[in-house]
Amino acid sequence: MEANPIPTAPIPLTPEMEAAYARARACLNAGRLKQLLFDITDIHSPTGATRQVAEHVAQRMRQIGLSPVLDPMTAISSNVLGEKRGSGGGATLLLYAPIDTHLEGDDSDFPWAGPEQFADLRPRAKMVDDWVYGLGSSNPKAMVAGLLEVATALIEADVPIQGTLNVGFADGGMPVTIPQRDNAGMSHGVHHLLNRGMAPDFAIIMKPWNWVYHEEPGMGWFKIAVKGTLGYAGVPRGIPGFRSSVVPAATVILELEQWLIDYAERNKSGDIYPHGWIAGTRGGWVERPAFPSAVTEIFFDVRISPRTTPGEVKAQFEAFMADLARRHPEIDCDWEMYGSTPGGTTDPQNWIIQSARRGWEHIEERAYPRPDPLGGQTDGAALRRLGVPTARMGWPWPAEGSPEPIAEGLGGMGATYVPDLMPCLEKILYACIDTLMRPRAELGL
Repeated sequence: MEANPIPTAPIPLTPEMEAAYARARACLNAGRLKQLLFDITDIHSPTGATRQVAEHVAQRMRQIGLSPVLDPMTAISSNVLGEKRGSGGGATLLLYAPIDTHLEGDDSDFPWAGPEQFADLRPRAKMVDDWVYGLGSSNPKAMVAGLLEVATALIEADVPIQGTLNVGFADGGMPVTIPQRDNAGMSHGVHHLLNRGMAPDFAIIMKPWNWVYHEEPGMGWFKIAVKGTLGYAGVPRGIPGFRSSVVPAATVILELEQWLIDYAERNKSGDIYPHGWIAGTRGGWVERPAFPSAVTEIFFDVRISPRTTPGEVKAQFEAFMADLARRHPEIDCDWEMYGSTPGGTTDPQNWIIQSARRGWEHIEERAYPRPDPLGGQTDGAALRRLGVPTARMGWPWPAEGSPEPIAEGLGGMGATYVPDLMPCLEKILYACIDTLMRPRAELGL
């Protein structure tokens, strides 16, 4: 691996911290984690409908010694924030994960999610040895259960923290928008929490991949409308006045695919590789196959580097569409940018990034290298944009060797091998003790 250009600051734990870390690490319990993961995976929580799982998590927080506050946004949607105050004079550290799942978990997912309802796409939990399956089991429920286990270990070990531990979970973490549920999605839950009293000095967001990321991309959603005229299958090709929207769309798709590849190369920087994918097309009536539709829509998601604004990406795409029109004057298109969130970055020399790296190095027993380039987007980008220095920490993902068949292409978002999580929890626990047992002045605050 390539060496990281910014080395990790060698700040050791004090003997008291080392003893506290050893006690807390011994309290981490994989069996307890597995059961909690099963329980919350078994509570269906699609974006915009997280109230039930948030209430369950609040109850668990109360049991372990965190003071929880529910943050409802609608009758069926809620965030939750737990708190454990220390002796005073320290920082507030937020352990954060989203709590909503990426699919609806009903027949409306199909056939778009594939022809078969694999165990990782079902809104019911299933346990096979150390594996937990179910919609969102890995992303996000493994992070929710994992961070609660870290908090449990800290409290059980009676770690003498100076700062305040926050554990927060929010709706809307999935990159979706759900019109029928108040347009939930696009990080609306974490914004809600931050606007209603959540005020951390630092944050750690748990998300897949076994690295410490100091930055994450944003995203842009675009739609192209390829225009033609309404046609009829009963007339021959070449009839004056008929222009297909469907056939030219195939040309646009191929051109767009190449643009997305070129875009990623042009805009990669730092730890970010901002790739994009064509998500789908829409056009025509299944009930009227004899009538070719007057418009065919193409829509896609492209990731946005923290050093590139959504406006700049919009301008890059506008230039592509203008060039496409020059080269293919026979194709009539319109387009719009219908969604965007900027990326976010934290100074890699910030305390929380360095502390997270020290935790990573402690468990991995090697120097922290340059991580794999990142295209995945999380609420961590929103936290950073809103002024909270944030480290993203994760585990090797996707899990390998599943005894159950799982959906291809999603990277195992609904399949968790619990032993894979434990080293990540040990790293997060290290950063918690490294941060919460020091006075604010030592943390650069």
